[in-house]
Amino acid sequence: MYKILVINPGATSTKLSIFEDDKEVISESIEHSSSEIENCKTIMDQLPFRKKCVEDFLKRCNISIDELDAIAARGGILPPMKSGTYRVNEDMVNYLKTKTRVEHASNLAAVIAFELSKNSSKDLPVFITDPISVDEFIPESRISGIPQLERHSLFHALNMKIVARFAAKELNKEYEKCNFVIAHLGGGISVGAQRKGLMIDVNNATDEGPFSSQRTGELPMRDLAKWIFKNMSSYSKNDATSTFVGKGGLFAYLKTPSLKDALKLAEKDEYAKLIVEAMAYQVAKEIGGMAAILGGNLDAIILTGGMAHSDYFVELIKRRIDKLGVVMVYPGAYEMEGLALGALRALKQLEDTKVWEGENIS
Repeated sequence: MYKILVINPGATSTKLSIFEDDKEVISESIEHSSSEIENCKTIMDQLPFRKKCVEDFLKRCNISIDELDAIAARGGILPPMKSGTYRVNEDMVNYLKTKTRVEHASNLAAVIAFELSKNSSKDLPVFITDPISVDEFIPESRISGIPQLERHSLFHALNMKIVARFAAKELNKEYEKCNFVIAHLGGGISVGAQRKGLMIDVNNATDEGPFSSQRTGELPMRDLAKWIFKNMSSYSKNDATSTFVGKGGLFAYLKTPSLKDALKLAEKDEYAKLIVEAMAYQVAKEIGGMAAILGGNLDAIILTGGMAHSDYFVELIKRRIDKLGVVMVYPGAYEMEGLALGALRALKQLEDTKVWEGENIS
């Protein structure tokens, strides 16, 4: 039996788990005060108190670092890379500390885990699995319509990849031989075409695809350009960005980012009902497009993420896509499982563990 510590930092919390093989036996989500966060100018300034949280968690669990067989950490904002499980090394840690281009809480995980591993009396491995920057695009996927702007692969890789593995197992098929369209329905919505284990196309949930709880998704380009030039003097760059990412989507229409609240409004308000149905409509449209990329050769369509907990919303999508193929639903996010199972596959040598080499991998 392998004992694995899983570390997953979020913006205001740190999720921690202990897995014994594929079973989660202990879990905690530690909330950080606004003062702790605000006193830090950069994400890496949070390293001391975040690391102490993990150490205190192990003490509460009465687990020493030497009892662990591996630490599984959330992958940070790294250069584009293939999916899979990577062994964390000094070069990756230095990149996350000093070179990453985006300030994101996930950058802390591998750094914390690597520092903790140094306290072990054995060579304790640290792994990351399927970070945000997974890039498996085919050449056609990168073309945007203007040479100066290339499409980039940024999506909910960790959750989407692990539910694809769950689906393949449920279908009694090999993961690497399956074709899936996967829709992560969360604060951002990612819809991707995964062919034989590789995500060959996916919308960037920040600025493409369907609108979501707080993001606008794709917008009419000419009207957007007019709006920007008309309001340049009234909005700062940050204000304009937050209009599209943070104050868009459901929030812009209904003044709530909560699907649950929106559905309650929709019971009595026809306008609210229209907005909810429009979001499902856009998700279904994106799924149809990704199915076309796969030539209609689908093993399943997978719906996952927080909004997949709503049977009503899922049915709004399913009624438009169920003729495309089998629809499988995995509500919520499986990030902790994805990290633990990636480390477990590495420990059991069920797949080749990739080695970080900066811009290249081997």
